[in-house]
Amino acid sequence: MNGAQPLYDLAPLLEIMALGAAIALGPLAWVWWRSRGSTPVRRLQALTLLTLFLTFDLVMFGAFTRLTDSGLGCPDWPGCYGSASPMGAHTEISAAQQALPTGPVTHGKAWVEMIHRYLATGVGVLIIALTVGAWRERAAHRVLSPWWPTATLVWVCLQGAFGALTVTMKLFPAIVTLHLIGGLVLLALLCVQAVRQTQHSRGTAPVPLAVGLRRLLGAAAALVALQCVLGGWVSTNYAVLACTTFPHCQGSWWPVMDFAQGFELWRPLGMLRDGSLIGFAALTAIHYVHRLAAYGVLLVLALLVWRMRRAQVLPDQARWLAALALLQLITGLSNVILDWPLVAAVLHTGGAAALVVVLTWALAASRPVAAGAPAARARVSASHGVSA
Repeated sequence: MNGAQPLYDLAPLLEIMALGAAIALGPLAWVWWRSRGSTPVRRLQALTLLTLFLTFDLVMFGAFTRLTDSGLGCPDWPGCYGSASPMGAHTEISAAQQALPTGPVTHGKAWVEMIHRYLATGVGVLIIALTVGAWRERAAHRVLSPWWPTATLVWVCLQGAFGALTVTMKLFPAIVTLHLIGGLVLLALLCVQAVRQTQHSRGTAPVPLAVGLRRLLGAAAALVALQCVLGGWVSTNYAVLACTTFPHCQGSWWPVMDFAQGFELWRPLGMLRDGSLIGFAALTAIHYVHRLAAYGVLLVLALLVWRMRRAQVLPDQARWLAALALLQLITGLSNVILDWPLVAAVLHTGGAAALVVVLTWALAASRPVAAGAPAARARVSASHGVSA
């Protein structure tokens, strides 16, 4: 039954799009009601912030989908055995579950997978609304080019394509990792728009930062992005439990590792390009590289928070960075020591996504200034920092 099902079955596409539009109607109606006395520009700002929040929730639910092994809960795309919901595929799912009770297709996993698709479609509809609104208000909303939401719309369509490939290529690690990174890029795009719109509505300017501090902020953002890629590679290769002790791994500071196999990028899940199974030493290499990189990232974040507090700039962002770095440390250790509990694993992905948002927020809300710029002006501007 499963093998005869086409990987792409577009029959339920219109129904799923209608479900996504219905899901998006709730946030759209809420924004319209809450902002009914505001200008169109303020309504657009509110919708951007809400879309950012819901996209963050979508990233978290995507992590839940992956970590509960629900990514293949429906083996075709965009529906489930050619139906718009698991209810219409009850017979097929039951047959697959009976044939392999612990396999990738069960009724619960099918619902998790399809809910993720419904939510993703709803976020796509919200981004379409943002794009249309930005072009309609482009004359009055000069602070932000309408090409920003347009680029975001193009990106979310690309995300949808990677979501389809995640299913049809059977959780190919490189595709799943790119899908995760694409979600983080989507968060960054929406965050920039939210910050710019908030600055415009409040009449505040970007906070001036010393060139050195601004460069440190950019370096921290780049390192966190790299660490997210490494973390995605750990998760999609199920390499978390390759090391179950801390700070050692398998009783050694430098366990047996196979970097060539571990970082062979284009291969099926659990296998190498030649069709052989991936070795445990390769999984160890994937895990340990992520762990070693985490030490450096945490040190850079600690230095960044200290520099920001010392300069008395971006206090909200500094507090968030400190809290999120601590969260990542705790959840990362919990994943290793407590055998990868689901709550800690989802929170670890959420913490990474939140770090991307906060670092993007800090970059978008600031600008570099020469070393000789008056400190008083910097402190005054910092006191009016943007809070998204």
